[in-house]
Amino acid sequence: MQISNEDYRQLKPLLFSLGYRLLGSASDAEDMAQETFLKAYQIDEQLVDNKKAYLCKMMTNRCLDLLKSARYKRELYTGPWNPEPLLLDGDPSEYVLQKEGLSIAYLRMMEHLSPDERAILLLREAFDFTYIEIATMLDKKEDNCRKIFSRAKQKIAAVEGESLDYESNQSIIQRFIEAFQVHNMELLLELISDNVTLYSDGGGKVHAAVRPIHSRSNVIAFIFGIVSKAPAHSQVEVKTVNAQPAILISIDGTLQSIISFYIRDECVQEIYFTLNPDKLPK
Repeated sequence: MQISNEDYRQLKPLLFSLGYRLLGSASDAEDMAQETFLKAYQIDEQLVDNKKAYLCKMMTNRCLDLLKSARYKRELYTGPWNPEPLLLDGDPSEYVLQKEGLSIAYLRMMEHLSPDERAILLLREAFDFTYIEIATMLDKKEDNCRKIFSRAKQKIAAVEGESLDYESNQSIIQRFIEAFQVHNMELLLELISDNVTLYSDGGGKVHAAVRPIHSRSNVIAFIFGIVSKAPAHSQVEVKTVNAQPAILISIDGTLQSIISFYIRDECVQEIYFTLNPDKLPK
């Protein structure tokens, strides 16, 4: 298959975007996209009716193979697993095609789906492929794809109410920071759900909670503990991560952690602490 520079420029963001949503890893998505383009050069041009659909099929199947082999590794992962945060510095179109299905909360919820459910949900909802196209890509019957999509939608319904209002979420996070800085418990009780859960991902590389932390009182106590131990010269800033505002904490210019949020009804429902250095941008 011939891949022109224009093809690469137009289709690379699509393949990366698909791979990142399937895998929850920017580095793996980048590798899979490059491997897909290299493999495409070996495909007979006469076998390809639609270059975009064919490349997406190749990318999807490569990612599904990786997902299935990664299941065992995830089971051995130390502590909670959070998706790799994606900092969208510069032009986001270089990395992703749209904001839907990109938040950390959405990507983490995808872990509850089987690889096939994940692929069909994304191809249909985030990338707007028809059921006929999806069936061809995954070598399944169209009716079966519809059933799998319906099942996946039911499983992921928990994040359907997630707020994607950037300015509103940014305001909530700024108030969240200020409340911890001045120990304003009244504001914290207003901002954080009573049933909040915090997922701390250190991957066994750095100190982190090895189990999810549940309830508002436990989460607030945990964060206060972190704040009290933080060096006085720590830098805290709010930046765009996965198309939503998130907190970045650095020490001496080195990024130490990223804190992302699942916000619904102007209230923090889940908090994702990513501390694993392998997942943090260098």
